[in-house]
Amino acid sequence: MTHWFHRNPLKATAPVSFNYYGVATTPAAAKVCNDLRLSRTRLLELFTDSSCNPEMMKNATDLYFSLLQGFILSLDDSSQECKLRYIQNFKWTDTLQGQVPSAQQDAVFELVSMGFNVALWYTKYASRLAGKEDITEDEAKDVHRSLKIAAGIFKHLKENHIPKLITPVEKGRDLEARLIDSYIIQCQAEAQEVTIARAIELKHNPGLIAALAYETANFYQKADKTLSSLDPAYAGKWRKYLNLKTCFYMAYAYCYHGQTLLASDKCGEAIRSLQESEKFFAKAEALCKEYGETKGPGTTAKPSGHLFFRKLGSLIKNTLEKCQRENGFIYFQKVPAEAPQLELKANYGLVEPVPFEFPALNAHWTPETLAAFDLTKRPKDDTAKPKPDDEVKPLKEPDIKPQKDSGCQIS
Repeated sequence: MTHWFHRNPLKATAPVSFNYYGVATTPAAAKVCNDLRLSRTRLLELFTDSSCNPEMMKNATDLYFSLLQGFILSLDDSSQECKLRYIQNFKWTDTLQGQVPSAQQDAVFELVSMGFNVALWYTKYASRLAGKEDITEDEAKDVHRSLKIAAGIFKHLKENHIPKLITPVEKGRDLEARLIDSYIIQCQAEAQEVTIARAIELKHNPGLIAALAYETANFYQKADKTLSSLDPAYAGKWRKYLNLKTCFYMAYAYCYHGQTLLASDKCGEAIRSLQESEKFFAKAEALCKEYGETKGPGTTAKPSGHLFFRKLGSLIKNTLEKCQRENGFIYFQKVPAEAPQLELKANYGLVEPVPFEFPALNAHWTPETLAAFDLTKRPKDDTAKPKPDDEVKPLKEPDIKPQKDSGCQIS
């Protein structure tokens, strides 16, 4: 089963040379700086390389973050911060606020911003894979795993590193709690979509599928609520997606709950459940159109033309017709005026983020290497004027063409 996921743009950043002429006083210190520059450049290239896979990404992130930790961690395990933490200015844009960058002279800001982009990359990798025709079982597992890894990175940044920033996070920026929480919840919800598709494919109990769909709808609703206080100009399109998926999975929940009721000879209630499913599907269809018409950051798509959407519409129609036929021939039950209350709890298949930790300090960082950085040799006007090469240029993300039955473009 193919999937369709909304994606916001990657964060962009200004180049960083890590050239500290006069400050890095030994070949070992100069080598660490050169390695930092090369590994950062390589990692940024991989973000937009459509051939990059999780193994390549992990190797590149481990190398860069292990080197960057030398600007943050104390080498003697004391609570004292590293003398190099504030040596370099870093600039990053945000996923929602266009190409207006934030800048901080703080290596922790670089750590959390680059980490955020790594998490985004895992969501985009999952999205590209999930949009394929005839996705294999192994690929579905990769999608599931990548989304859980992304959720784990976002969670780790929020709980362990963003609180260490000296400059408070501006409202509406990526590192703010509302946005981070929404990204975490969206990753969990999308991973559960893969679980639901697998459960349907293996013809699991309709009660389990209904419960998973209901929990997934609640995840999307929670993510939307988290974004509700943000400026609609930035978050409007993203929220349309979250609303759309909420309605879509409520339709799924009522559809499969109807099958459960029919199997228990409650045909009248089953019909009412399917009618409610139809209502939510119609809402989702209207939101698909609104999503396509809403301007803002994110994927350009026509989700109502996507296979995953069309399949559910057919399933609801066929199941409702079956219930109505059986009620006319066998049960003759009255259809309740009120829709059944969904009090479903899934005992299996719920997604939790994969715990994440940054790699250990690179072996090239020794007390001698650190001591070789002489901060008294820094130029006095070091941070005065931004240089032309400090400009932040948007990342050119791979243009993923839709498969012939997908009806959308996945960024």
